[in-house]
Amino acid sequence: MRIGELAEAVGVTTRTVRHYHHLGLLPEPERRANGYRDYTLRHAVTLARIRRLTELGLGLAEARDVLADDAGKDLVEVLTELDEDLARQETAIRERRARLRALLEAEELPAEGPVSPELAALFARAAAGLSDSPMAARDREVLALIETAAAPEVRERLLAAVGEVVGSPEAMARADEAYALLDALADARPDDPRVERAARRLAECTPRELLPQAVAVDQDNSFLRALYADFAPAQAEAVRRALRILTAGT
Repeated sequence: MRIGELAEAVGVTTRTVRHYHHLGLLPEPERRANGYRDYTLRHAVTLARIRRLTELGLGLAEARDVLADDAGKDLVEVLTELDEDLARQETAIRERRARLRALLEAEELPAEGPVSPELAALFARAAAGLSDSPMAARDREVLALIETAAAPEVRERLLAAVGEVVGSPEAMARADEAYALLDALADARPDDPRVERAARRLAECTPRELLPQAVAVDQDNSFLRALYADFAPAQAEAVRRALRILTAGT
């Protein structure tokens, strides 16, 4: 058989056959005097086996191991591992679909994108008690970022701390005032006298439980540099001073 006939017999492309040659999965026959390669039934059997293995989900490297002369006895082990991997994938897919259903069933998706249902509920409660504020919107973005990157135990602590603020009318009033003070600094200089008041009000309404995940106490870390760069100069200075007040009391 020529390469085209082999490929057609097994249901693959000639490009696939050549790729398998290149990877060492399929032995490449010598060329005959006419320049063509002559494939045998054994090549077709091997190629068909490669196709079956890959359709089961094995990678090409795994298929090569199975095809090795001394690895035939390991086929059951390889397929068992594949079955276990597929089971893990099924579990992960079910969990993702459950999260998607919760988002689709929500009355309104948050502007910050798909966050956890718990954080989305906190955002909705906070929105009901806060004035429309650009700084509040940025705060929600940072919280969504922290939740995405945080370890499970840190995420739980974050949600609990935010929940305490949202559940307290007094804390929400302080947060609303802090956001208004920060918004007013959008065009101010870092030495504006209002910066100190904004910093103190921000420190008063920020739960200390948020510090371990939001701040690395080291004021020079890359996260804080990126955070400050996203604010106007006076706003960044107010946030910097608020963090100093909070970390000084820890």
